[in-house]
Amino acid sequence: MNPQIVKEQETMNATTINAPAGTPFVEVTREFDATPAQLFRITTDPDLIAQWLGPRGIDMTVEKYDVRSGGSYRYLHHDENGEYAFRGVFHTVEQDKYVVQTFEWEGAPGEVCLEKATYEPTETGVRLHQRSVFQSVESRDAFVESGMETGINDSMDRLAELIAKEG
Repeated sequence: MNPQIVKEQETMNATTINAPAGTPFVEVTREFDATPAQLFRITTDPDLIAQWLGPRGIDMTVEKYDVRSGGSYRYLHHDENGEYAFRGVFHTVEQDKYVVQTFEWEGAPGEVCLEKATYEPTETGVRLHQRSVFQSVESRDAFVESGMETGINDSMDRLAELIAKEG
């Protein structure tokens, strides 16, 4: 896949993925029919994470998901090809407003990216804006080429489905 991605799905609330060529950044934006408090709860509740985070068809086990400033997380995705572990630290958590955290796939130790997710109220709901900063353009490009687009789109669609169900 080309590292320059600007992708919008043909849904009412489209997921936009922007990964400008030659930069270490990936930005994901999606609007949801929820309040910031509802979206924050669903995206940070350890009991709900496995219901939306990751591509469809992959099972997830959450070992730890302590969403607070100084907390940490670790989860595993499982499929027919094996197990993939991810971990990070929550640096700053502001209830219903934003989360700053690190993200690391244990299959590439030391390749840590910094992420910020903001929950912005809109006239009709809430906009989730995620910005990831990788250590290098090469690290970002490897992430993009790993199938990131499918995982993000599936996650955002599954999140919207869970919001409709949990409301």
